[in-house]
Amino acid sequence: MTDQWNAFMDKEVELAPTGEGLLHGRLFAVKDVFSIKGYTCSAGNPDWLRTHDPAEETADSIQKLLAQGAALTGTLQTDELMYSLNGENAHYGTPVNPKAPDRIPGGSSSGSAVAAAAGLVDFAVGTDTGGSVRIPSSYCGLYGIRPTHGAVNISGVIPLAKSFDTVGWMAKDMNMLAQAGEVLLPSSDEKKPFKRLLVEEAAWALPDRETASALQPFLETAQKRTEHAESESVRVAEEGLAAWTEVFRTIQALEIWEEHGSWIINEQPAFGPGIAERFRMAGTLQKEECQNQFDKWKKIQRRMDALLGEDALLIIPTAPGPAPLLNLHGEEAEQYRAKTMQLTCIAGLAGLPQITLPLAEVNGLPVGLSVIAGKNQDRRLIDWALSFAKSCSGEEMKG
Repeated sequence: MTDQWNAFMDKEVELAPTGEGLLHGRLFAVKDVFSIKGYTCSAGNPDWLRTHDPAEETADSIQKLLAQGAALTGTLQTDELMYSLNGENAHYGTPVNPKAPDRIPGGSSSGSAVAAAAGLVDFAVGTDTGGSVRIPSSYCGLYGIRPTHGAVNISGVIPLAKSFDTVGWMAKDMNMLAQAGEVLLPSSDEKKPFKRLLVEEAAWALPDRETASALQPFLETAQKRTEHAESESVRVAEEGLAAWTEVFRTIQALEIWEEHGSWIINEQPAFGPGIAERFRMAGTLQKEECQNQFDKWKKIQRRMDALLGEDALLIIPTAPGPAPLLNLHGEEAEQYRAKTMQLTCIAGLAGLPQITLPLAEVNGLPVGLSVIAGKNQDRRLIDWALSFAKSCSGEEMKG
């Protein structure tokens, strides 16, 4: 199969199922940061590929999927070292967004989103640190999940920032997303309905007017659902979501430099625009000067745990709008990125599960609606999303 979408990094990497199970006959592919025995990941950068050896073991998440009957067919493109939300790669080219070829696919799990949206695989696996599954899912019209931090074994995956890194996945079909979750997520007997639906006021002020209007009917549908005893508006960040973004950005950058700084200094890799600047910024930070951000982070975690508990859902737009146009740079691009990170940092800082659903469109372009649950409520969140998508429209289930 020719890859007209430029989704794949290496289409020749294939692994047959190792067992029978829930995913029999399904095809999947993985972002090129997952270890596959005998294969060297690129992490989206030729210098990384050049300076690293083939993996000795296959990542745990891949092994779980193979054991349930799925077959792996290729590795998928990513932003360089996963440090972007755009999906534009200066070395290997930008995967083509099947829903909007003149617009970015979103990153850093860009190849994963494009492969799923183009129907090249049944589902695709990526990673999500600061929004890298949620944002491309929204831009490419997919169901996507970032699970509770630590819920899915991330061993065998190249780290970005370990306090926020998660294994996520995406699909055109909510049922497919749920089946992969049955395999990857810890089992749970919890079947209780969620009792509260919280609408984050500041988050709903971030999208453009057309996006907010397109998502509004689905928000109202969620508010009317009978299993919710109450629905209320909240502001999770007393100091503002921009302040939360700064906490996330700082701690993420410190961890990234701790993880990759020595390699960058020693190898002097060539990075594309935007990526290079972010790594330079990360290298200037000193942990001892950022202690106040760590203190704020702990307060945020306590705040979100208390707010959501085990019985509440928080509903927000996934992104500020549809996918931006390709090659958008400068102040406009930075402002859009800042708004995007205000939306993605909520679940990221608190380590919470978040599902994005491709329920709406703006001028024919997909925009996602996101639902966040309390820690380790992943399976209940998936069950809710399955039911909610059906209640919106049978057609919506097909993506």
